[in-house]
Amino acid sequence: MASKTASKGDTTFGTLVNLWPYMWPSDRADLKARVVWATVFLVIAKLVLILVPYFFKWATDALTGELKPADYVPAVLVAPVMLVLAYNAVRILQLGFNQLRDALFASVGQHAVRQLGYRTFVHMHDLSLRFHLERRTGGLSRVIERGVKGIESIVRFTILNTLPTILEFALTAIIFWVVYGWIYVAIIAVTVALYTWFTVKASDWRISIRREMNDSDTEANTKAIDSLLNYETVKYFNNEKMEAERFDRSMARYEDAATKTWTSLGWLNFGQGVIFGIGMAAVMALSAWEVSRGTHSIGDFVFVNAMLMQLSVPLNFIGFIYREIRQALTDIEQMFDLLHVKAEIVDRSDATALVVKEGTVIFDNVHFAYDANRPILKGVSFEVPAGKTVAIVGPSGAGKSTISRLLFRFYDVQGGSVKIDGQDVRDVTQSSLRSAIGMVPQDTVLFNDTISYNIRYGRVDASEADVQRAAELAQIGSFIERLPEGYKTMVGERGLKLSGGEKQRVAIARTILKAPPILMLDEATSALDTQTEQEIQSALDLVSQGRTTLVIAHRLSTVISADEIIVLQDGQIAERGRHVDLLDAGGLYAAMWDRQREATEAEERLRRAREEDEFGVVVRRRTEEVEPGV
Repeated sequence: MASKTASKGDTTFGTLVNLWPYMWPSDRADLKARVVWATVFLVIAKLVLILVPYFFKWATDALTGELKPADYVPAVLVAPVMLVLAYNAVRILQLGFNQLRDALFASVGQHAVRQLGYRTFVHMHDLSLRFHLERRTGGLSRVIERGVKGIESIVRFTILNTLPTILEFALTAIIFWVVYGWIYVAIIAVTVALYTWFTVKASDWRISIRREMNDSDTEANTKAIDSLLNYETVKYFNNEKMEAERFDRSMARYEDAATKTWTSLGWLNFGQGVIFGIGMAAVMALSAWEVSRGTHSIGDFVFVNAMLMQLSVPLNFIGFIYREIRQALTDIEQMFDLLHVKAEIVDRSDATALVVKEGTVIFDNVHFAYDANRPILKGVSFEVPAGKTVAIVGPSGAGKSTISRLLFRFYDVQGGSVKIDGQDVRDVTQSSLRSAIGMVPQDTVLFNDTISYNIRYGRVDASEADVQRAAELAQIGSFIERLPEGYKTMVGERGLKLSGGEKQRVAIARTILKAPPILMLDEATSALDTQTEQEIQSALDLVSQGRTTLVIAHRLSTVISADEIIVLQDGQIAERGRHVDLLDAGGLYAAMWDRQREATEAEERLRRAREEDEFGVVVRRRTEEVEPGV
């Protein structure tokens, strides 16, 4: 459906065709009724509006004594004062019908905005990890924000303004033709044609300026969000001035484009005013000539003027509507482009739900590359037996984290297969696959909400007691209870109010709450200090009991108890076996173990030296207090 929208979204007509199901929703009879009644009141309002100049004409002729017997006016309205009152009453009535029309259509327009906004949001989550890694969040949010507003503009201006304008033009042309002759219609038609032509040409010229302004706005917003998301990094390197200058350069481009936009709008309005002014002058001069000849009354002159002034409002709306629709199309074209992007990973038409009986995971001769010129995995094969733990280690860039992404099916393999209990992950639904796997990542990013919300994210229908039990098993329950607001404590943007160890425990708690049969630990402790790592590791050992567990590890000390350790190098399995056997083999694993052990011992020596220094300072201070003269 997304592609259908995008393919027609390049034209106004195509966009309206795609928006029509939202403005005339098949499943909402109440909204359809509102559309019908809004249209009825729209027509009534225009018919009433046509009467306004007539009352103006009759009032003028009554005041000048030129009201002819042929002019049928109810007797009660013959008095000039009554005609003036009737004139204003009709204007109020017309305004009331217009507002009633807008009120009825409001829920229809907002329903369309909501449905399209929802569809875009869902589509963003359907797109591949590759897409999101290549796009900037700030730019995407701005595109969606402008697109939603653009949709609202198109819905409102096409239905609430275009149809009334066309109807009013038609009624005005008929009246002038019947009452005053074809020459009036011809002058008005030429005026409208020139006015419309000029408006279209000028608006098209302004579109490129609007695109430049939008691009500058998106760029500035992206830089602002990137900078704020990396607040700590900016502070670490004292680069506030540089970030401010980058943002200001983007805003300077936006300022220039916005200035051009408003300047061009001024020229457009001026040109429209000149064209309409010339046309109005021609019609009024013709009417004045008719009055001087005695073929028209003063009331006719006033009527013509009133009709033209009344016509100027929808005529001005032609330019306004066209500009708004074209600008809205400019705003939503990027949104339609997003809807046109096809998801890289999709369920097959015959995909079935994953059935996990044991939880055995098999990678069978897997080949994969993010870029065809740089293969990552080159024929990797291994098995994680049900209920067992298999660890994957290796140097950076060996392809360890790619294993987890393929298991979750963020990407599809280019060769071989990934299976769970004999079922190829490409043959099952993504929802059932990901429901069966729990993940504790290296970099746990939390939602800017409460601790309770972030733990319950593992199972949204969990009770408060279940949340607390999961927190206790993750060894974070007592910490949460000591907080002033307990489980209702806000964790801040990306969880920055919590330490690394606390965030990891929250991640473990929500995985416990999810209770998946298969567990993935992707370098879950590599960013933590040794003491915190040991504490987290005990919680992870508890979580993995009885579950098929695949561990992506950086620190080898965390996988010594694994049932099998696989050593990856350059996308291939270099070694495999248990910890002791790999050490005895004296290969790559043994070399990595020795390097990490030396680093750990050096870290421990440094820690002890610091403790001894601190102890010595304390002893000296106490000695000086006891023996001041020493």
